[in-house]
Amino acid sequence: MKRLFTASLLILALPLLMPGAQGAEALEVGASMPKMDVEMKNVDGGMLTLEEIRGEKGTLVIFSCRHCPFVQKWQQRMVEIGNTYRKKDVGVVFINSNDPERFPEDRFESMQEQAEENGYHFPYVMDLTSAVAKAFGARRTPEAFLFNKDDELVYHGAIDDNLNHPDKVKKPFLRDALDALLKGETPPRQKTPSIGCSIKLR
Repeated sequence: MKRLFTASLLILALPLLMPGAQGAEALEVGASMPKMDVEMKNVDGGMLTLEEIRGEKGTLVIFSCRHCPFVQKWQQRMVEIGNTYRKKDVGVVFINSNDPERFPEDRFESMQEQAEENGYHFPYVMDLTSAVAKAFGARRTPEAFLFNKDDELVYHGAIDDNLNHPDKVKKPFLRDALDALLKGETPPRQKTPSIGCSIKLR
């Protein structure tokens, strides 16, 4: 009887253990940007789509939130990157796909405070149904997806190689990818492991 009960629990748990159970597999390098027509609520109160956000030279999408300690550690570096490359014709957006019912710190009003306190000069939007995160296969906050001018993925992964010490970063993965993009070159690294909190999908 005990063995049968254990087997039943395992069967019930399989959907949670299988890759992609919480959404699609992560986009592969070269994949097209998905869900470009889905409206998301920006911190200014308006609605935006990725089609409207995309830049002339490329588009940077970072899945983020407020409560995650990994986001908090990388916050200023992420904001500096966003503000800098937005001025270089790269579309920039931070997306919060977390369920605010599970994490009240990630509610819309908190996002507005976060954007103001940290000087976001780019859209910060709420993925109202988590549909965008699921389509991207995003799993973590923060997690970066960089697309070229043809909306093809050229980099996916981490911000850099040092969470705790900005002054000791040796491999600025995302900056390197952005600089390569602006030169029309292939990023030196196109995929790195994302380290952060799991996205709490709706």
